[in-house]
Amino acid sequence: MSDPIEIRRQGATLTLTLARPQVHNAFDDLLIARLDAALLEADADPGVRAVVLTGAGSTFSAGADLGWMRRMAGATAEENRADALRLAALMRTLNFLTKPTIARVNGAAYGGGVGLIACCDIAIGIAGSKFALSEVKLGLVPAVISPYVVAAIGARQARRLFVSGEVFDAAEALRIGLLHQCVPAADLDAAVERNLHALGKGGPLAQHAAKRLALRLAGMTPDSADALDREHAALIAALRVSPEGQEGLGAFLEKRPPRWVTPDA
Repeated sequence: MSDPIEIRRQGATLTLTLARPQVHNAFDDLLIARLDAALLEADADPGVRAVVLTGAGSTFSAGADLGWMRRMAGATAEENRADALRLAALMRTLNFLTKPTIARVNGAAYGGGVGLIACCDIAIGIAGSKFALSEVKLGLVPAVISPYVVAAIGARQARRLFVSGEVFDAAEALRIGLLHQCVPAADLDAAVERNLHALGKGGPLAQHAAKRLALRLAGMTPDSADALDREHAALIAALRVSPEGQEGLGAFLEKRPPRWVTPDA
């Protein structure tokens, strides 16, 4: 079985690539575990000054893997809660990493892929990329990624995108703050390098303290995130096993509209 995470070290920069292009870098339990482990290893390595997160192929991440969703649709509430906690732990690791992080957004990002972007300190995406938080279309909510998405784009924009599930483009992602920069695809690597060059000028201890300061002032600490994770994991578990969640997941897997869709939708 191929590794779902490609790890490349160049000088003081560690690049982690979601390496499942055949399924648009969708999450499954193995990818979540491997990415979390790679991030923790990077955090403990004093030689790593910055981490770049990107996707293989033309997609950043399509969110949940179809096979993974199929398994979880038939799982118990407790199994779904444990599953959600593993994804929550990954997001928490990335968000509170002591090293500066850059999301190199090489294409579309949906659901949990948007969560990864929101957890990074700097997000640079290419023009033409599409984004969505479409969980409501499955009878679900973006529970475990919600603290990070709300911190990135604000509650007002999050309310709109959470309830509509609409697809939005890179220009809109830039406008609402999900992306810090939007560049042509040919300029993506140069833009990432410019940011890495700027990061290289900062003291690593000061950068850690500055990052922690900004997060604390925004009300985000590891302890508060842990408490929210438990609450949100229980929420997503309850929704996945609810009649509406089962109908939404079933409709998605069967490639049909769920029963609640209005005739003109």
